[in-house]
Amino acid sequence: MNRHSTAAAPGPIYLDNQATTATDPRVVEAMLPFFTEKFGNPHSTGHAFGWQASDAVEAARQKIANLIGADAREIIFTSGATESNNLAIKGLARFNRSRGDHLITTRIEHKCVLECFQRLQREGFRVTYLDVDDAGRIDLSQLSEAIGAGTLMVSVIGAHNEVGVVQQLADIGALCRDCGVHFHSDCAQAAGKIELDVNSLKIDLLSISGHKMYGPMGIGALYIRRRPRVRLQAMMDGGGQERGYRSGTLPTPLCVGLGEAAELARLEMADEARRLTGLREQLLASLRKNLPNLQVNGSMDHRLPGNLNLMFAGISGDDLVTGLKGLAISTGSACTSATVEPSYVLRAMGLSDRDASASVRIGLGRFTTYEEIEKAGELIIGEVLKLQASGGQSSSASAA
Repeated sequence: MNRHSTAAAPGPIYLDNQATTATDPRVVEAMLPFFTEKFGNPHSTGHAFGWQASDAVEAARQKIANLIGADAREIIFTSGATESNNLAIKGLARFNRSRGDHLITTRIEHKCVLECFQRLQREGFRVTYLDVDDAGRIDLSQLSEAIGAGTLMVSVIGAHNEVGVVQQLADIGALCRDCGVHFHSDCAQAAGKIELDVNSLKIDLLSISGHKMYGPMGIGALYIRRRPRVRLQAMMDGGGQERGYRSGTLPTPLCVGLGEAAELARLEMADEARRLTGLREQLLASLRKNLPNLQVNGSMDHRLPGNLNLMFAGISGDDLVTGLKGLAISTGSACTSATVEPSYVLRAMGLSDRDASASVRIGLGRFTTYEEIEKAGELIIGEVLKLQASGGQSSSASAA
């Protein structure tokens, strides 16, 4: 049993930890006093209530910096990774437009990143979208060829929210630094799950999300390198908080929660990765034994410890997810789950529409237990065999 888990609550087994994670009870405990007892505005500089809140925010900022090897002055609080990505991408492009108009990203970025680049294209910027191989990783030679005299930024996702693939960040960072191009990475899924050091990786801008690393929803952070200095255009006007990059009163409890989540991740990441890798391999072995035709989408050598993206031939992933009443998994990103078309990420990796539609995402997390993995394997095997026997459709889908 995971030492942080409590008695299992009734209901489905939760294996969708790339969509969101439960807030760690230790994080909640750290936050609670700042809702009622220590409720000061951190920007109130004239009394003890404000000083107390400000000190808590700065302590949290330092913990986040420690997680990624940064200076605390390089951490800007935001409402989450979507805001961090918008500030990093649009802010850098617009501030530096006099230096160039070319930007580079990949075809498999999170939807909010792709939308940022599409917005900038409408503003007249040129964007190159890099392909990925069937393992989900970019070709460094293609990146090198794409960088030109007018290139301002390369933005590559650190670890993928859907297929769990980790990119070769050190190689990308070194190439960008050699070419004098800024490097941004959306690390909403990577931060707190794999080791990240912004200096050794030569990352200039890095996005973090609280609720992907057992912190609260509604809070995130953006790392902005000070040396060599990265300059951004602010997205919001206001009181000039967060070094002028992000105006607005900081939510002290949420900042404290993100800081505590970062500290716990820093201290426990290695042990947690080993445990999750073991559980993942246990689940995969059970599924392969009983479903020999399943396919793992994406690299197994460069992958988040708790992620699996699996294709079960001859069925609909949507039907599988719907049929698993006792298990919470998904067909892909929660941010694009309203769409009915096959995953653009899996298609970019070379899967056909049919195979992409037959794929599901499984995300193990801090509170996943051995017993839950055993039960999840049984449920998935049973439902897949039932769907395959009925020609790939659930009884509910057939009756519709």
